[in-house]
Amino acid sequence: MDKNAIIGMLLMGAVIFGFMWLNQPSEAELAQRRAAIEQAAEDAAMRDADTALGVTDTVTAAEIATLKTTVQQFGVAVGEGDEAVYTLSSGGVTVTLDGGELSGEITLDGGSTGSLAEALAPKTANVAFHNRLVAKVRETIRNYTRNGTFANFLNGKDSTLVLENEVLRVELSSRGGQISGVTLKDYADHKNFNEDGKNPVRLFDASTNSYSFILNTHSQRFDTKDFYFTPMQLNDSTVVMQLDLGGGSKFGIRYVLPAGRYDVEMDVLQEQMDKVIPANIPNLDFAWSQKMSRHEAGRMFEERNSALYYKYAGGDVDYLSETGDDDEQMPDKLKWVGFKNQFFSSILICKTYFNGGKLESRVIPTENIDNRDFLKSMSMESSLDYNSANPMPASFNFYFGPNLYPLLSSYDEKISPDEDLHLTKVIPLGWPLFRWINTGFIIPVFNFLGSFIPSYGIIILIMTILIKLILWPLAHKSYKSQARMRFLAPDIKKLNEKYPDKEQAMQKQQKMMELYRQAGANPMGGCLPMLLQFPILIAMFTFFPSCIELRGQSFLWVKDLSAPDAIVSWDAQIPFITNYFGNHISLFCLLMTVTNVIYTRINMQNQAGGQSMPGMKMMAYLMPIMFLVFFNNYAAGLSYYYFVSLLITIMQTYAYRHFVSESKMRAMMAENAKKPKKKSGFMARLEEAQRQQQAMLAEQQRRKNNNGKGRH
Repeated sequence: MDKNAIIGMLLMGAVIFGFMWLNQPSEAELAQRRAAIEQAAEDAAMRDADTALGVTDTVTAAEIATLKTTVQQFGVAVGEGDEAVYTLSSGGVTVTLDGGELSGEITLDGGSTGSLAEALAPKTANVAFHNRLVAKVRETIRNYTRNGTFANFLNGKDSTLVLENEVLRVELSSRGGQISGVTLKDYADHKNFNEDGKNPVRLFDASTNSYSFILNTHSQRFDTKDFYFTPMQLNDSTVVMQLDLGGGSKFGIRYVLPAGRYDVEMDVLQEQMDKVIPANIPNLDFAWSQKMSRHEAGRMFEERNSALYYKYAGGDVDYLSETGDDDEQMPDKLKWVGFKNQFFSSILICKTYFNGGKLESRVIPTENIDNRDFLKSMSMESSLDYNSANPMPASFNFYFGPNLYPLLSSYDEKISPDEDLHLTKVIPLGWPLFRWINTGFIIPVFNFLGSFIPSYGIIILIMTILIKLILWPLAHKSYKSQARMRFLAPDIKKLNEKYPDKEQAMQKQQKMMELYRQAGANPMGGCLPMLLQFPILIAMFTFFPSCIELRGQSFLWVKDLSAPDAIVSWDAQIPFITNYFGNHISLFCLLMTVTNVIYTRINMQNQAGGQSMPGMKMMAYLMPIMFLVFFNNYAAGLSYYYFVSLLITIMQTYAYRHFVSESKMRAMMAENAKKPKKKSGFMARLEEAQRQQQAMLAEQQRRKNNNGKGRH
C-alpha cells in the first residue's frame, strides 16, 4: 500500500468519525430516550398490577386520536366530506366515526359483548370486563398501525375448498390462502400396516405444513399466512385466493390442478400493488416449513431415507444430511426445493429461480409420544425477484406425489422443457456408475416385466435369473478357476508338507507357481470376475430400498416387499446394533444368511490350502453374520433377491464340479509339463525377485548360525 492510499484512508476515517461525533445525541436526548423507555416499561407493569388489583385501565387521549385516524383511513365511508360516516370492523371490534364521535361494539373471546363507550369510560363496576374491552381496542389500533390495509384481513372465518383429480386431493384454506392438506388417492398409508393400511397417504395437513409470501415496504412486513383470503372457485380445477385491499389494489394466489397429474400450478397475481408496495422493493420473501409425517411400518429406515433436497439453477442436485440435523445458507440461486420422504415428496419448483436462502432439517426425537408419527422438520427461507407493477410476479409448480422414476422423469418436460429439473435425483440410486446401471438397465427391465406380470416376487426372480445370464461369461471363468484350484488342493497340501520351514517359503512358492502354470489355474482367477460383478450387486442394493413399485406388494409370507418381513418382534433394545438390526428378525434375511454360510463353506473347499489359514476361514464365516445384522432392517425384496442369487450361485458351483473332470485336468497338466516352458516378462521378473529374496533369507540364516558358533 503506497503513501497516498494510506493518507486517503486516514482522511476517510476522519470524515466518518467527525460525522458520527457531530450527529451523536446529546446527553439530554439520551436521558430523554432512557426516560421514555423506562416510563413505557413502568406503565406496562402498572397496567398489569392494576388489573391484578382490580384497578381500572383507561384508553388514553392519544390512543383515542389514533383510533379516529385509523377508522377514517381504513374504514368504509358512507357519504362524502364532513357528512361522511366511517365504519371499521376487525377482529370482533366494530367502530363507527360520525362527526368526530366514536361509537361501536366489541365482541370478546368467548362471545361476551360490550360497547365502545364502556371501553372508553374512565370508571366501571366490572373492572376485569372493562380492562378486556380496553385490551381489544388497543389490539385493533396496533394491528392497523402495523399492517395498514392488510389489517382488514387479520380476522375472518377459515373456510376450505377442495380441488380433486384422479390421483390427488388438494385442500385450500382461506387462512393464508395456502394448500392446507394433500392426499394421495392411489397409495395406502402403511404406518400401522396391520390396522389401517388401506387409508390413503396424507402427505400433510394444516398443522404440519405452512408456507407464505412476505411483502415488504421500507418499514413494514406483511406475511400472507396471517391474513384471511377470499376464495373464488373459477372452475373444477382452478381456485383463486384473493385480498381486495381497496382502491383497485388486489393480491392473490391462483391454484390449478391439471387432470391426472400430481402437480399443482401456483401463480401469484396482483393488480395495482404499486400503490401499496413501493416500486423500488426488489424482493418478495418466501418461507416454507413442514413437519414430515411417517407413512411406513418401520420408522428407522424411513427416517434414514428422508432428506431435504435442492437443485442449483442450471446445476446439479444436492441434499442436507439424511442421518442428523443439518442446515445450509445458500448464496446461489435455486431452481427447486423438495421435502423428500422414503417414497413420497413435496417439491416446490420455481418458474424462475429462488435467490438462495436458508435451508434447515432437524430430526424429530421420539421421546415425546406425540412425535412418534413424525420424522423430521424441514424448512426453507428464500426470496424471489419482485416488481409490484407486474401482474404475475411469481409462478411455481408444487409436486405432491410418489418417488417413481418414470413419473418424475416425465415431469421434467411437462414443467420445464427448457431446463432439465433432475427430479429423479430425489431417488437415491447410488454413485454415478451404480445409478447408470439402475437407470439404464434395472429400472427399464423392471418396469417392462411389471407391465404384464402381476407378482413382483416373480419379477424379482426373473430379474435375478436374467442378471445371472448376463454375468455368465464372468461366472464361467470364476467357477472354472475355482474347480481347478479345488483339484490342486491335494498337491498344494503335499507341497506344504514337503517345505514346512519358513526358510523354504520361496522354494515352495516357486513350486506352487509351476503347479498353477501346468494346470492353467490362477489363484486370483476367481476373484477378478467376482469383483466385476460387484457394480450390479451394489446397484441392486441401492435400487430395492427406493423402489416404490414394491411398496405394499405381497409375496409368499411377505406383506410388503419394500419393508422388512419380520417374523419375530420385541420392544427391548439390543446394545450397539439396534440402530442397524432393528427390533425384529426378518425371515428372508435369515434365509439369505444361512444360504450365505453354505456358499462360504463351499467356496472355502474350492480354495487350495484354505485349511492352513484358520484366521481367514473364520473371517469368511463372520461376513454372513455381519450381513444379517446390517440387512435385517432392509426391504424384504432385497434380501429375497440376494437369497435367490446365492441359491443359483450354489447350483452353478455344483454343476461345474460335474463339468470339470479331474482326470482331464491331470492329463492337461501332463501335456503342459512336456511343453517348453516359455516365461512371460512378468513371470521372469517374479522368479528373479523370488530368487533374490531366497538368497537374502539364506544369507540371514548363515549369519545367524555364525553368531551362534561365536557365542560357544
